[in-house]
Amino acid sequence: MSEKATSPGEAGTAAGDPAAARPGGPLPGDGESIVVPPAILKQQAGWGQAPARPAGAKDEEPQVFASTVRKKDLSEAGYDENPPGVGRLGVILGTVLAVLIVGSGVALYVMNKDDSTSTAATPEASVTASPTPTADPVPPIKDSAKVLPTVTGDFGKKATIALPKEAADGTFVVKELKSGDGQKVDKNTWVTADFSAMNWGTGKEIQGSYEQGKPQLFQAGGGKLIPALDQAVTGHKAGSRLLVVAPPAAAFGAQGSSGMGVGPKDTLVFVIDIKNATAPDAVVSGDVTAPPADMPKVKDNGKKAAGITPVPGAAEPKDLKSAVLIQGKGRKVEAGEKVLVQYTGALYKDGKKFDSSLDRGQAFTFVSGGGQVIEGWDKGVTGQAIGSRIELVIPASLAYKDQAQGDIPANSTLVFVIDILDAGVGTQDS
Repeated sequence: MSEKATSPGEAGTAAGDPAAARPGGPLPGDGESIVVPPAILKQQAGWGQAPARPAGAKDEEPQVFASTVRKKDLSEAGYDENPPGVGRLGVILGTVLAVLIVGSGVALYVMNKDDSTSTAATPEASVTASPTPTADPVPPIKDSAKVLPTVTGDFGKKATIALPKEAADGTFVVKELKSGDGQKVDKNTWVTADFSAMNWGTGKEIQGSYEQGKPQLFQAGGGKLIPALDQAVTGHKAGSRLLVVAPPAAAFGAQGSSGMGVGPKDTLVFVIDIKNATAPDAVVSGDVTAPPADMPKVKDNGKKAAGITPVPGAAEPKDLKSAVLIQGKGRKVEAGEKVLVQYTGALYKDGKKFDSSLDRGQAFTFVSGGGQVIEGWDKGVTGQAIGSRIELVIPASLAYKDQAQGDIPANSTLVFVIDILDAGVGTQDS
């Protein structure tokens, strides 16, 4: 689902309106944004063009770190289409990728327009992240160069990078240090990755994701990340460790990044660990447990929308009800994380489906506990294990209340079957 378009659980506007709600409630603005506290922002800099802060923000409010323009193509349900040509999806929080620093390290990210302002109702009105960091042509990727940094350490742990005494020769290198045997990363594959980084020009370390303790979650091959990241992971498998040497044209270009201490001629070095790769149409698997007798029955239809059958005569609950249908083996989702899910939504009273990401073959992302979806989603997904399938029965008070939303009548209790595919750092948003 996109920031602005409606999605299952969105509130506020009618389906088809690009500003409509999503499965977690109405959004105050036009899209999703990455935000960081003021104290951190003073020390950090975004990858690509980014506004210093949202208009009218107070000194103690979170700061918008980077934002991008959402696509305007809408599905019949009013959800943005992203990526183009691969199907319609509800509000996708990651239509455009930007690289930025979040907290103590670098975060690989996709951002939409700043949702803290209402002025960016059109692409022309918003500040966008540059699709490419420089106008200079990006060199072709090679797997070697005359001199290369030396990397030590194990996959899954922060790498130690030793820089040569010689200067970089301008080659854009992506060298596989360890070959993985997991899912291959293709264009539009969702990736969680950890990384370490150094500036070859200054010899100084750039803080990476290992300092944060969580991987970065982003969609590969969209052409919206700096090439050093976007192009590097595509074609490799989960479980791989990559050495990436990025000359300016594959990184920040002639403008550099003053906040990161990157000059216009500095070459950057990354060691990227591809933790997980998830196809846009993926679903979870595992032993299925039936929901409690007083909750709707769920039929697993593979990569098609789940079948949801109400319990005859069952009273509509006043509180959120949840059940784990497949127990995931991953860590628990924390509030503030970007979460990747598949979902099917239906009306509690008759089981009529009103939306499913599986119909579009495109997983949906949102920020858990971030108020970007209806309250029932924020409460029901946070704390669940990655890899789980859950069923949520959400009363109207935690959904759209007395507002009708497309095929959802006012005061409707909703049922969602949600596959939690992955999660990672993505925003105080994405």
